Amino acid sequence: MSALDLVTHYWPALAAGVVGAILPPGDGQGADGAHAGDDHHGGHGDDHHGDDHHGDEHGEAHAAAGYTPWQRAGLGLIAALTVLFVQWLWPSGAAAEAAEATGEWSSLLNVLIGLPFVGAAAVLFMPRQLLSLLRGFTLAVLGAGFLASLWLLTVPMTVGWHFQSIKEWIPALGIRWHVAIDGISLWLVLLTTFIAPIAAYASFGSIKNRIKELCFCLLFLQGAMLGAFVALDLFLFFLFWELMLVPMFVMIGIWGGVEKIKAAIKLFVYTMAGSMLMLAGIVYLVWANQKLTGAYTFDYLALSRVVLPRGAQMLCFWAFSIAFFIKVPMWPVHTWLPDAHVQAPTGGSVILAAVMLKIGTYAYLRFSMGLFPGPASSLAANLAGIAILGGVIYGALVAWKQSDVKRLVAYSSVAHLGYVMLGLFGVTPSGIQGAVIQMVNHGVSTGALFLLVGVIYDRRHTREVSEFGGLAKVMPVYATLFLIVTFASVGVPGTNGFIGEFMIIMGTYASERLGTFSGIHTIGAAAGVILAAVYMLSVVQKMFFGPLTNPKNKHLPDVTPREGLALAPLILMIFVIGLFPAIFLDRMKESVLSTYNQFKVVSGQAILFADERNAKLLPEDTFSPAFLKGAPSLGSGEGEAGAGEDEQARRDRGARRGDGALAARAGEAAR
Repeated sequence: MSALDLVTHYWPALAAGVVGAILPPGDGQGADGAHAGDDHHGGHGDDHHGDDHHGDEHGEAHAAAGYTPWQRAGLGLIAALTVLFVQWLWPSGAAAEAAEATGEWSSLLNVLIGLPFVGAAAVLFMPRQLLSLLRGFTLAVLGAGFLASLWLLTVPMTVGWHFQSIKEWIPALGIRWHVAIDGISLWLVLLTTFIAPIAAYASFGSIKNRIKELCFCLLFLQGAMLGAFVALDLFLFFLFWELMLVPMFVMIGIWGGVEKIKAAIKLFVYTMAGSMLMLAGIVYLVWANQKLTGAYTFDYLALSRVVLPRGAQMLCFWAFSIAFFIKVPMWPVHTWLPDAHVQAPTGGSVILAAVMLKIGTYAYLRFSMGLFPGPASSLAANLAGIAILGGVIYGALVAWKQSDVKRLVAYSSVAHLGYVMLGLFGVTPSGIQGAVIQMVNHGVSTGALFLLVGVIYDRRHTREVSEFGGLAKVMPVYATLFLIVTFASVGVPGTNGFIGEFMIIMGTYASERLGTFSGIHTIGAAAGVILAAVYMLSVVQKMFFGPLTNPKNKHLPDVTPREGLALAPLILMIFVIGLFPAIFLDRMKESVLSTYNQFKVVSGQAILFADERNAKLLPEDTFSPAFLKGAPSLGSGEGEAGAGEDEQARRDRGARRGDGALAARAGEAAR
């Protein structure tokens, strides 16, 4: 390709990069803002501490007077990469052929998981006095992880698992290192690698003490979150699930607000209670499979074939699901979330809202629906009702009455994730696609909201809505950004929030699982959209418009270059997803359809196979070969593995294995 062809093809990216790089140097407000912030350091207990306030922080504050050449270059790079991202993923025949020819490196996921863990270990050996080195190294590791994760986009997400890596770990117990992604987990992995550097960059601007420990927590948490999204061995998933809790507990407990210890303990107790239930369910499922096959395994693909007795099946479903509902969080196990968000430092709130909560929604789709499709199908209408009443509507009403803007955003997460769970409970292709894209949307828009709340807290050290009013007069850029993110949060067309909520509502209306209640659920979901507009636009009106009566707000500086650099990628992604949703939906379409079809067939067969006393194995041909690729080779369940099955049950299973009409019967049973 000639130089002229390169310019012709990539001119939009070049133009975006130039526009970002030629931003004016600013009017000096940033320096004033930095000094104003310094006046409030110490004693407020959230993000600001004075222990290690060395000369480099003061130099950084003075440099905030305008966009430095490096900051302008960073904004230009962000703009250019965003345009390249859209061009690269835009559907085209040539792009598809090139992707087909690209091989999969089986160790890529291992690198993505291992890189932050190795970085965290390296941080422990760095002198704590070298603050710039610690910050730069952490950002470099997280940035390298994001760039490496883009490699995942080079492979089309066809049915089945990609970038699969399998190693024997504890053979005696059948525990393996088994990681892989599909079109569903792809975007959640990319969301994690995208958000982490932004959260770290924002944290380094406000947290001034114990930087070494902060860097360790950020890197360690990143590795654990990525591991949870790609683990296909239940022991491995549980390990990463628990490892996530430690750094978040530390981040809230050390750099949190006045009631940080209470919030950290509450987070720990709630999560551990759910984890113990899930562990009990895992152990029982593995034991039942061992009785059937004669071999131990924790592999998700192998355990998907197990049909437990009806009572045990329901108990295990609840054991897994309660753990996931706590993490989401769903009513009534949601009360840890507002406290954790309010007390957490800004970077911790961003990671908690944008990524950690999504592990609960993802895990319900992958494990609760994958391992126990029968109970998930039969309880769908009841769970959808809880998602609407206890999530969407309750969360919105409580958010509306909050006087603390950060607590308002926290309760808005309860409402938004209620939509995600509604899409999963309805079990339609549209609903599941909408739920997955809404997980990404919530991570982007709510992450931006928490950053914006952190901006105003840095200036005033209060989050009380009554303390503000008329801010648009003195902070026009900040007001504009807040309004854009508000529109995304309430689902205005053209922003990222619209497409996800629309698909979930349409999927709810068309859901067979919700039966005669689908119309009522749809009305409830639509009412939640209206309530979201009420509480979000209400706080915008109170904070930014009307008279500027509080004298403390009359000289507040607008968004500084550092804050603008942290917010820019999120603002851009709001419009990229909102205007080009097909880029994201096409990549997950085949995986979602495969998951939906498998759930429909397997849930029906589980009902046919299940009895009151004995566990059984579904035939392998119930599942697609692409799904079982990588599953361990175990017994067929006939000889010793057939313990608990009588002769008639084995004959029935053999007949079903060859029954060509089984899928149709399963569909009828599921309906």
